[in-house]
This record gives sequence, structure tokens and C-alpha cells, in this order.
Amino acid sequence: MSNEADTPRNFIEEIIEDDFKTNRHGGKVVTRFPPEPNGYLHIGHAKSICLNFGLAEKYRGRCHLRFDDTNPVKEDIEYIESIQEDVRWLGFDWGEHMYYASDYFGRLHDYAVDLITKGKAYVCSLGPEETRKYRGTLTEPGKESPYRNRSVEENLDLFRRMAEGEFQEGEHVLRAKIDMASGNINMRDPVIYRILKAEHHRTGGKWKIYPMYDFTHCLSDAEEDISHSICTLEFENNRPLYDWVLEACETPNRPQQIEFARLNLNYTVMSKRKLLQLVQEKHVSGWDDPRMPTISGLRRRGYSPEAIREFCNRIGVAKRDSVVDYALLEHCLREDLNRRAPRAMAVLRPLKLIIENYPEGQVEEFEAMNNPEDPSMGTRRVPFSRELYIEQDDFREDPPKKYFRLAPGQEVRLRAAYLVRCTDVVKDSSGSVIEVRCTYDPDSRGGTPADGRKVRGTIHWVSATHALGAEVRLYDRLFTVENPDGEEGSDYRKFLNPASLEVVKNCYVEPGLGNAETGVTFQFERLGYFCPDSGDFTAEHPVFNRAVTLRDSWSRIEKAGE
Repeated sequence: MSNEADTPRNFIEEIIEDDFKTNRHGGKVVTRFPPEPNGYLHIGHAKSICLNFGLAEKYRGRCHLRFDDTNPVKEDIEYIESIQEDVRWLGFDWGEHMYYASDYFGRLHDYAVDLITKGKAYVCSLGPEETRKYRGTLTEPGKESPYRNRSVEENLDLFRRMAEGEFQEGEHVLRAKIDMASGNINMRDPVIYRILKAEHHRTGGKWKIYPMYDFTHCLSDAEEDISHSICTLEFENNRPLYDWVLEACETPNRPQQIEFARLNLNYTVMSKRKLLQLVQEKHVSGWDDPRMPTISGLRRRGYSPEAIREFCNRIGVAKRDSVVDYALLEHCLREDLNRRAPRAMAVLRPLKLIIENYPEGQVEEFEAMNNPEDPSMGTRRVPFSRELYIEQDDFREDPPKKYFRLAPGQEVRLRAAYLVRCTDVVKDSSGSVIEVRCTYDPDSRGGTPADGRKVRGTIHWVSATHALGAEVRLYDRLFTVENPDGEEGSDYRKFLNPASLEVVKNCYVEPGLGNAETGVTFQFERLGYFCPDSGDFTAEHPVFNRAVTLRDSWSRIEKAGE
């Protein structure tokens, strides 16, 4: 058990620690993360991953990774591989404990036969529409199927023939015999096996019938000796069925189902079906599109696993559903990257600056700190020359009051280099400024004037001679409304943000960024946090994704002085 006595416990930890006192589950903690391999994991899954693996770590137990692969029609090996990569990237390891529900298909079949033999399951031949009618409503009890009282022998024969592929899909199902008058609809003789003639990625064409989730999940937990089966609140009404199956099958191990509130994040959708729809309809470039709430999308965008784990820690574990502000996720990322991200200079919308009194052909190098928050990260050398690029927004020919950047007659500090004063501008035929002329103070090397005068403005720059041309992708929220699912009668796709991606070409970055490694996020000074795009970045054509801006422009969540 953990020695973290001073750390506030969530309600699941309280349950576990009470179980220790009564020696329930033999004093062990065995959890599992059981994704369906029918899509990529998203930020909601990250909460479950952190919770399940975190509890196992805290209480010196273990956490299994188990793929719930009971629907081969929707499953793909691509999803299995991506799920493993995402869990590892978040910092967790299942060791030797990776399993598949398909590992237990033989045992599950045996359990089903045993239920039939005990008179607790029967083959039903109602069609899907009839089954729905017989099921009843929340206020009206269901009706018993006319096939409910088939003999054990007939049920065993039909189930055997189902397994041998004699019948068509939908012709028969196997149902648990529980209570059609139950107030809990899940207990009204739920389907536990259906005919599905599809190739499975692991078992091939061996099986013509596949178990349903509610039958598979609890028995897989029992097979793996899971102690605490932690799931989200939508499964709360399934818990009586979970317990019924374990009792009816007389499993030696009785895992305990505990429900917690799922993660709901504004300005996005968390349904794998809808995320798949966005991919298939090409509203995004793929599951790892940096606008997607998938873990792979967040990774490609420049998020760190530390930031995501901290986010999951801050939102906590609750018993009631709530909506979390996306700004909190971004805030956690800024906090993390501010401490760890190396600094660099980049110019996204370049304006040429020429220092007229700087010697032509001369090149200097200046020492710039890699991260002022962490001096141990050292410095880098940045080349400086007579011709530079600055941001267009850092010059105003007719500046407003309290504008401390570059303007005619105004002096600014070039980060880590010199002070320069604007003396003239060059315009094109339309009257737009295309070049700024300046003079520099040779006695202000490093940005500190010899006479001690104060200069309030500091801007970033790159040497026109040495800078690398780059492409920068500016990502924003994928949707324009907080709850794209919640607008009654509306299709969530109507709220896609047309400005969620802006591609800026002809940018310039420090020459050292040509060797940037994917997976490393930089702070482009004064602009935000950016990372090399893992799909498109090359030394010859650097492509950077904006992970997050320096300040939040969507919400009130903002750290003072950030």
C-alpha cells in the first residue's frame, strides 16, 4: 500500500482501502484497461488509463491491457498497435499482462453451454424488431419470448448448430433467462451470443458466433483475477447483470465493478463513432490529425505525456458527470512546456529589416538561453547579420499609444543581440511596407546599452542569410461551440470550425531547427509552442505544428504572469 498518507483520496481509493481492512480480494489490487480495438484512443481514454494504471502502481498491484475484440466487423490490427503505442507514450507498462477477450472464446462458449444446461439461457428466434417490442419500456415491463421455454435439449442443439454456422446472421441469438419484468431493462433476458460470420484478426474463421460485451467483460475479468473492474458511469445500470453472470456461471473469482464519471471536454466530441466519421468524411486528415482529441493527435500536435497526466490528475475522479473546460488541458500543457521546452526564434510573417550601419558581409553569433526557467539547459549560438527578418506585427508606421515595438524613430531591443532604431521604410507600389531600415548601437551588444538607457520593447528575429524556410500549421479548436453534441436537432458537423487550421508558408526559423527531433516541442519566442510535424517534417522542408498559444484566448483560465 502507498505511504502517501497526506494525499487526498478519491472515492475509489477509499473503496480499495476499505477492502484491505476486510481482506476482500485477498488484499490485492488488479485492475485492467480494456479498450475495444475499433478506433484510436482519445483524451477520455487517457483518464481511464491514468486511473487504472495509477491505482495499480499506488497499491503495488498490477494493471492488465486487454483488448475487447468481440466484434471483428469493426476491429483492425492498426487500432491494436496504436493503442499499445498510446499507453506506452503516456508512461505506463503492462509488462507480461496483455490479453484479448478472444483468448477466452473457448471458455466463454463453455460458460454459455453451462447456463443452457442449468436452464439459465435459451436460444431465441425473434427478429430484431420483435425483440425490441417484447423488451418493454422504462415504464412498462417486457413480455416473455415465445421461445423462452424451449427445452434444455433443444437449446443445446440450436446453440451447437449456431456455432457450426448452420444459420444466418440474425436468425437466432442466445439470451440469458433472467426477468422480463425487471425495472432494469438490462436484466430483461439480454442477448449474450449472436451469429456473426466474419473473419477475426486472431481466430480467423473458427467462430461463427461471438459473445456480447456484457457477457464477455465480466467473465474476462474473472478469468484474469481482476479485483476492481473500474468503468464509466454509463455502465452503472449494467452492474446487476455483471454480478448476475458471475454468480450464474459460478466463477471462483468475483471482481467488483466500480463506476466513475467519464471525461467530457467542451469544444470537441468524444464518441469514437463520430471521430471515425470525421476521418472517413475527410473533415480531418486522419486519426492523428492535430485537431483531433485522440492521444495520437495530441502527440502529433506537441502535447507532452506529462501534461496529459497532470490534466487527468487535476480533474480528479468523481461520481457525477461534468464538463471540463478545454482551456484547462491547454493550461496544463503551457505549465509543463514552460519548464521543459527549449526556446527558439521563428518569424511566421516576415518583414525584412536592414541595419544600414552594420558592416556588409559581417556575421556574429550570439548566445541565447535555451530555457530561462531551467539554466541547466544551457545556451545555443544564433547567427546575426546585416539583413534580418522580423514579424510584420512588430512594426507600425503609425503606432498607437503604448506601442513599444518598432516604429519610425523608435528604438527596440533585438533579443540577445543589439538595440536598433528605425530610420526609414521601403514600400511597394500599393503603399505597403516591405522593408524597414534601421541603425544599430554597437555598444549595446547582448541588448544592454552602455549608457544604461531604458528600452521597453524587445522583439525576436532571424538572420535572413542563415534562416531556414519553413511551413507552420496553426491549429485551433475543432468546433465553434462548447457542446457540439448538445444542440438539439443539429448535426454536430455543422459546428466544425472553418478556422481550425491555418497553413502559413514562407516562414523562417533558426538554422538549428533543421535538425529538430520529432517529439520535442519548442517555444517559438513570443509566438507559442511548436513541434516538428511527425508526418511531414524533413530537414529540407521543416514543418511545425502549433501545440498551444502562449496565452489562452478562449477562456478565463489563465495564470497570472504567464
